[in-house]
Amino acid sequence: MRRFLFLIPSALALSACSTVGYYAHLAHGEYSLMSARQPIDKVIADPKTDPALKSKLELAEQARAFASDHLKLPRNASYTRYADLHRAYATWNVFAAEEFSVEPLKHCFPLVGCIGYRGYYDRARAEQEATRLHAQGYETYIGGSTAYSTLGWFADPILNTMIRWGDDELIGTIFHELTHQKIYIKDDTEFNESLAMFVQQEGLQQWRELHGLPRADVAELKRDEEFTALVLQTRERLKTLYASAVSKDEMRRRKREEIERLRSDYFRLRDTEWHGRGDDDAWINSDINNAKLAPFGLYNTWVAAFATLYKKQPLSADGAYDWSKFFDAAAAIGKLDADARKRALRELKNDQSLLNK
Repeated sequence: MRRFLFLIPSALALSACSTVGYYAHLAHGEYSLMSARQPIDKVIADPKTDPALKSKLELAEQARAFASDHLKLPRNASYTRYADLHRAYATWNVFAAEEFSVEPLKHCFPLVGCIGYRGYYDRARAEQEATRLHAQGYETYIGGSTAYSTLGWFADPILNTMIRWGDDELIGTIFHELTHQKIYIKDDTEFNESLAMFVQQEGLQQWRELHGLPRADVAELKRDEEFTALVLQTRERLKTLYASAVSKDEMRRRKREEIERLRSDYFRLRDTEWHGRGDDDAWINSDINNAKLAPFGLYNTWVAAFATLYKKQPLSADGAYDWSKFFDAAAAIGKLDADARKRALRELKNDQSLLNK
């Protein structure tokens, strides 16, 4: 499973929900998670703490300080504590879509707006929800999330589910989730996730530069981008198919063909340009439906736009681009109405003149 797909704040629905049972489940899950928190300093000082865990938590502390000192991200208690949930995922997100639609079923909440999934702290409850939706005719998909955000409503901890990542993923995720606390636009997941992904990527490169490390693996980033592009191309072809006037039986046949085309294109890239690197074999070999395609594209639609916006900011006294001014500029775009916001981001995305500087 591609972890980045589910670094979506699934616990935000705590502010409201459509059923008392769902609210009670979220409240209990959040309480259990928060009750498991311990100050990172205390965990590090404990002689019983595994040395590998201690090393990861020391790295997290350094990244947390860098996030506020250098990237101008919120300075608060988030990611200053550690919680061991004794499970592989923090939450499980249920995606659903109609048989002939690539648009996910939306769930709307007063404070965070509408999102294309429903999050659960318990795998069994997620499976029950998926079964219920399937009975209503929806295609469904359950994705495990190793990290999440409450947008600063609570002091989110470093989780054991995050510790098993590589150093870059751990550091980048701290930057990503703190960005959601800095700026969050209701009802615009693409804006929120693209902004957080840009800060994650650029912040990580600056972290590595400061510590004398080589730049992050460009080849790996390129594979991620190419895989995402394959899926998005498939989704666009399916969208065109679903809007056509062909019969349902013909639509089902062509849908199967498009999914097989996706698999064929993936294996061709894996065995040629990716030199046999099959990070996504499990994903591609398992069942693929509209719901499984739903999360793709949320994280990178406007990354190039924010990269341009960053380069447009005046340099600070030390000759670096100014993160505070960047966030001010991003927030100003976020305050525009939805159509104007997309126009502004599209203009930035199409302006590639600054990206090589």
